[in-house]
Amino acid sequence: MADFEKQLQEIVNKKNILKNEPMSKHTSLKIGGNADYFVIVSSVDELKNVINLASKNNIKFYIIGNGTNLLVKDGGIRGIVIKLDFKSFKIKRSSNEIFITAESGMSLAALASVALKEEIAGVEFLSGIPGTIGGAIRMNAGAYGSEMKDILVRSRYMTYDGKIKTLTLDEHKFEYRNSIFSSLDGIIIDTTIKGKKGIKEEIEEKMQEYSKSRKEHQPLEYPNAGSTFKRIETKPTAKIIDECGLKGFSVGDAEVSTKHAGFIVNKGKASAKDVLELISHIKKEVKKKFNVDIELEILVLGDEK
Repeated sequence: MADFEKQLQEIVNKKNILKNEPMSKHTSLKIGGNADYFVIVSSVDELKNVINLASKNNIKFYIIGNGTNLLVKDGGIRGIVIKLDFKSFKIKRSSNEIFITAESGMSLAALASVALKEEIAGVEFLSGIPGTIGGAIRMNAGAYGSEMKDILVRSRYMTYDGKIKTLTLDEHKFEYRNSIFSSLDGIIIDTTIKGKKGIKEEIEEKMQEYSKSRKEHQPLEYPNAGSTFKRIETKPTAKIIDECGLKGFSVGDAEVSTKHAGFIVNKGKASAKDVLELISHIKKEVKKKFNVDIELEILVLGDEK
């Protein structure tokens, strides 16, 4: 592997290559075993070259943003975890619409801040969603009645062999918390979204309203990965879990939040095993009481310990 590391250092700055890196440092749940390599890429060229090197050496790679929707198992990840850290943007204005093209490593909070500063309305719902643009597109992130599909114009992505391709809105095949990128062998490079001319005070007021609501209803005081399960049609999944009497139920330090039953929180030293056992128990109880199968919204990666 010495030769591989040397080649890797020719592509990426040595300080951005971390060996045996705890994934607990890179997930919002603060859980996860070590990744063989954790590589931070700052440009599309770096990304292309790292993937090419990994493919030549038959080494698996995984792409992450801010790790906000991710559970990494206790055994960690064999191969390379690539964190996208390119986050530039540009704004183009027309008579009645404004377009922001932002790179996939940019956080949604940063994008919302840019929109506020530039008085662009229509993207306020993104302000409190943790994570990056790339992750938001992959899972069609949303809040307060709006989703990425409502503002997206197009995305560019890179195939694993380095080709850059463009997808129109329809080609994303957006569904609830899902898109074509769940199955497509490609990495989102940037996306263009649309907004409209707004009034700064009104945009700010809406963002503050959303922030206040999140603080009141979500367990932001503990590490979590957002909503653990996808919504179902009959009633809110959190309400179903609550009606199973599971609020506050815990396995080790993994707990069903007492504030919002849709969240699993890390009360201190929870392991991925604790979280997965808790998830299994929740699913079992919901099935028993309501005869409903609930699906995970969070992604699970890695090996058992």
